[in-house]
Amino acid sequence: MQTNPAHTSLVAVGDSFTEGMSDLLPDGSYRGWADLLAARMAARTPGFRYANLAVRGKLIGQIVDEQVGVAAEMGADVITLVGGLNDTLRPKCDMGRVKGLLTEAVERLAPSCKQLVLMRSPGRQGPVLERFRPRMEELFACVEELAARHDALVVDLYGAPALGDPRLWDVDRLHLTAEGHRRVAEAVWQTLGYEPEDPDWHTPLPPAAPPRWLDRRIADVRFTRQHLLPWIGRRLTGRSSGDGRPAKRPELVPYLLDNVE
Repeated sequence: MQTNPAHTSLVAVGDSFTEGMSDLLPDGSYRGWADLLAARMAARTPGFRYANLAVRGKLIGQIVDEQVGVAAEMGADVITLVGGLNDTLRPKCDMGRVKGLLTEAVERLAPSCKQLVLMRSPGRQGPVLERFRPRMEELFACVEELAARHDALVVDLYGAPALGDPRLWDVDRLHLTAEGHRRVAEAVWQTLGYEPEDPDWHTPLPPAAPPRWLDRRIADVRFTRQHLLPWIGRRLTGRSSGDGRPAKRPELVPYLLDNVE
């Protein structure tokens, strides 16, 4: 891994995690770790270009069909690929197919850029995801194998204790807060070989008093009504939160630093 490299372009491929949910800006748009990473890289390199093709709710097959070819043609220095986790959260999931599609994505992207970056996505602590954890870990094992085969970098967010803390996750319990995204950006930054700005990004938050029973029940009811039931409804009807939604930054163009303010 090169120390303090000078990359000139970045393309981000994936789903809601890479789109930036739930790092909400005042104008109602999402920022997220990829925008924060691009801002850092742009501050070092005049004319730095950035594209973010990620769209919330996308499955790995949709990422391959809609984003991978576009990203490969852009010829960026760095491409980040995070996908497949939405598939593992579906009641019926063919992990052989998911891993096959992820393999196809890596095989197409790795030769098209100077550095491909893959991730072991963060996993929130709590009972909701426990039933899906074996699938997630099977996916991450595939990520590691593909990275070794194609000289890709792997950012291990799943193994970072800090990112398992529920306080770094939004009320929907599926997406990181602004602080969570900041830590992910730092993790990717360091993995690419840049000098750390926050060496302790993986350090857990200070202990906090557990919430009262009543507060937990109120939060559970709000979560179920506002997030869980709509999510189940989309699964049952074959809909996605990203249906008809374009990529946030579909062109590889110069990145203005005030975009993240």
